[in-house]
Amino acid sequence: MLVFITINSCLQGDTINVISAETMKKLFLRWIILTVAVVFASFATGLLGFKLVVDTGSLSGWINVFLGAAVFALVNATLGRVLKFFTAPLNCLTLGIMSLVINSLMFWWVGTMGFGFKVDGFPTAFVGSIFLSIANGLLGGIFLREGKGNDEDDD
Repeated sequence: MLVFITINSCLQGDTINVISAETMKKLFLRWIILTVAVVFASFATGLLGFKLVVDTGSLSGWINVFLGAAVFALVNATLGRVLKFFTAPLNCLTLGIMSLVINSLMFWWVGTMGFGFKVDGFPTAFVGSIFLSIANGLLGGIFLREGKGNDEDDD
């Protein structure tokens, strides 16, 4: 079995965290799913008249889209989580709409960085994040099997 090893130094000594190849495969698959979801969101928002541009015309364009999806995942996992924590009371009052607004802001911010996709304003980011969430959820549900009892089928 292929195993990736990372070494972290601590004040009390060195620890070794083992990351299995299966974990790396799932991470890579999530990355591909998010990238496909960004492309789908671009197509769907374009049908509604919004301007979410994804450069998929060349290999370098696809690489930039993959990079943009990775940056979006990183920003959403770090800054997005912190913002959602601090706006939890407002999120309860708005029945979850605040989470969608925060996701839209993160999507808009990464879209302005120029990593493979460009988001033209907050309304586009709002609609795009809805389509992104739908596509990411559907594709994740189809291609990612998680939970108990699913490991027996892998033999």
